[in-house]
Amino acid sequence: MNKIGLLPTGGHPCLHRLWGLAWVLLPILVLCIFALELCLGSIFIPPAKVFSILLGDAQAPESWRNIILLFRLPRAITATLAGAALGMAGLQMQTIFRNPLADPFVLGINSGASLGVALVVMSAGAVGWTASVAQVAGAGFSLIIASSLGSMAVMGLVLMVARRVESSLTLLIVGIMAGYLASSLVTILMHFSQEQQLQRYIGWTFGSFGGVTWSQLRIFAPAILLAGMLAWSQAKAMNALLLGEGYARSMGLEVRRSRFLLIVSASVLAGSVTAYCGPIGFLGIAVPHLARMLMRTTDHHVLAPTVLLMGAGLALTADLIAQAPGTSTALPLNAITSLLGAPFVLGVVLRRRQVLEAGA
Repeated sequence: MNKIGLLPTGGHPCLHRLWGLAWVLLPILVLCIFALELCLGSIFIPPAKVFSILLGDAQAPESWRNIILLFRLPRAITATLAGAALGMAGLQMQTIFRNPLADPFVLGINSGASLGVALVVMSAGAVGWTASVAQVAGAGFSLIIASSLGSMAVMGLVLMVARRVESSLTLLIVGIMAGYLASSLVTILMHFSQEQQLQRYIGWTFGSFGGVTWSQLRIFAPAILLAGMLAWSQAKAMNALLLGEGYARSMGLEVRRSRFLLIVSASVLAGSVTAYCGPIGFLGIAVPHLARMLMRTTDHHVLAPTVLLMGAGLALTADLIAQAPGTSTALPLNAITSLLGAPFVLGVVLRRRQVLEAGA
């Protein structure tokens, strides 16, 4: 038993069969949802036509080719990468802090990114920029750069502390306080901002996978892939940390170094998603718990690939629902992820309470 999953670990043959079946079915499920993401939207495009367009069919209607190649395909790829990244980052944070409600933004990365965006969007009028310059500064790469710098500033502070302290609790408190500080500065900026600036900032906080272009994916995708590989390489360290830092040291693990690498990986994963897609909530909390429930283990060698697949599938599902296929309406992505994720988090809290009461 442990503080995270309260599920058994082990190598029973039944578990191995379950893992094998899950790793066969999950990729198929993700591919099916990915295909639906390309077919469905305000305009339905038949699967056969989507497939032919992806193969370079020049006879397909130009409007359909533009919809698939310029909008839906990069959006689906972004959702896949972002969901996988948040799932992995959530697993890392819950393991480091041994807290079932920890998420990728527990270290204040989300708040730091929000502060960076708020400074760009809301200070445009205050410094006397022209309307055109303010519009450019509030869109595209400018928001990405601002969000990245904000998250990197908080991440730098946390990493500096992580290299000097032994206690994960101290690190958690530093991250939470940094988040509160950044959030308070955002609130002050909002108080002195104009309505148009507030609307632009609030629109960013809704989150979206649809704003990432092919040129931006050339940066976003490698960052996610490299940080994800670093996280996966630390599966053995996460298994040791799950049982406590004292146990990990007794097993010969360099706790401070492993924790540092995990925080770097989680920060890059969560910071990149926030920079390019906005602050996407609940996926980082819910996906690791879903993976533990499905695989019935806390072994991170098993959980790492599972959270990647489940995170990608859940993000694609949320984005598909947010697009409200068949209509011209687009719902806020964060509202959908909250509707999907909140029941799972509530279930974890209630189940944890029942376990604690049963053991009392």
